Amino acid sequence: MATKAVTDASFAADVLQSDKPVLVDFWADWCGPCKMIAPALEEISEELADQVTIAKVDIMENTDTAAQFGVQSIPLMILFKDGQPVAQKLGAAPKGQLKGWLESVL
Repeated sequence: MATKAVTDASFAADVLQSDKPVLVDFWADWCGPCKMIAPALEEISEELADQVTIAKVDIMENTDTAAQFGVQSIPLMILFKDGQPVAQKLGAAPKGQLKGWLESVL
């Protein structure tokens, strides 16, 4: 399953009410590090599809959600379980590090 685009309007249904953990990647089109990790997140979303949904929130188009979670620097990844943020990672990292971190907090 590929990463899922989430908006201010769909955030509650797609993330907060999800029956499995959701990793939300807060990003923007102008963010170089965000673009660097995008392919890795796509691959991880396929590899861990049965364990977690990976969602992407464009902070320029979805300012309410970005503000709600205090997003000041990107890329910022927040893992939600049962509608609550339980872990976060700031900044780009190689795929192996991203996947290892995600598996350690799932």
